[in-house]
Amino acid sequence: MSKKEEILRKPDWLKIKLNTNESYKGLKKMMREKNLHTVCEEARCPNIHECWAERRTATFMILGDTCTRACRFCAVKTGLPTELDWQEPERVADSVQLMNLKHVVITAVARDDLKDGGAAVFAETVRAIRRKNPFTSIEVLPSDMGGKEENLRVLMDAKPDILNHNIETVRRLTPRVRARAKYDRSLEFLRRAKEMQPSIPTKSSLMIGLGETREEILEVMDDLRANQVDIMTIGQYLQPSKSHIKVEKYYSPDEFNEFQQIAMSKGFSHCQAGPLVRSSYHADEQVNAAAKHKQLLGEIEAKEA
Repeated sequence: MSKKEEILRKPDWLKIKLNTNESYKGLKKMMREKNLHTVCEEARCPNIHECWAERRTATFMILGDTCTRACRFCAVKTGLPTELDWQEPERVADSVQLMNLKHVVITAVARDDLKDGGAAVFAETVRAIRRKNPFTSIEVLPSDMGGKEENLRVLMDAKPDILNHNIETVRRLTPRVRARAKYDRSLEFLRRAKEMQPSIPTKSSLMIGLGETREEILEVMDDLRANQVDIMTIGQYLQPSKSHIKVEKYYSPDEFNEFQQIAMSKGFSHCQAGPLVRSSYHADEQVNAAAKHKQLLGEIEAKEA
C-alpha cells in the first residue's frame, strides 16, 4: 500500500454506530408507504441511524428522487425527472404530523427542467406543513433554482422559519465539484433571501476534504458573512462511490473545533462543525440558537438606544 493510500484510510473518528431499532424501522416503513423520499437515504448520510433511531428526525426530499444535475460529490441519482406530484406536499405534512416533529427540513433535487425550479411545490409544502403542524418549525434547503429572483420570492413568501442553501465548496473548486452551480450565484441567492425576509435566518454548509486550503475555508466564512448568512455547518466530505470525486484529506476533530471557533468569532449566530456534520445535522438546535442570538442582539440594541 502506498503512503498516500495509507494516509487516506478512514480514521477512527469516522466510524459510525448503526442502530436499527423499532423507531428506525417504523420510520423507514412509513416513508415507503407514503411514497416519500429522504435525503438521509438518497445521499447516504452517515447520521441516518442517529437521526432516525435516536432523535426521530428526518429531512424530506421533495420533487422526486431524480436530479437534473450531476454534482461529483453527490450520491443522488441523476437523469430525466418524473412529472410533478402535487399531492406530495400533503403527504409530507401528514408524515410530519405522524412523527410529531418539532423541526422539519425540506430539501429537493435540482429541477432545472422546471421554469420555477420547483419553487411552487416547495412553497405549498411549507404551507401544508404549517396548516397541519402549527408548532413545527420549518427549514427549507433548495437548489439555486436557476438563480432567478422570482423563484426565490415564491419560496420566501411562504415564510419558512429558516432558509438554507449550501455553498458546498470553496470558490476555486466549485466548477469541478458542483454541476451547473456557481459560487457567486449561491452567495447572491442567500443575500436576496435575507433582503426579502430580513427576519428569517439564513444558513449554508461547507464540505471540506476536497483539496481546499485553510485560507480558502476562511474565505468562504468571510463571503457568507458578507452576504448576511447567520448559520454555518462544516463537515467532512466522504466519497459515496468510486465514481465520485476523491477525498484529498480527512480533517481531525480538533481541526473542526478550530474552524467552529473561528466561524463564531466572525459573527455567525451558530456554527456546527465536525467530521460527520451535514447540513441538516441537529438542525433543530441550530434554529433555536439563531433565535436566541437574534433575541440577544435585540436586547443589546435596546439598551444602546
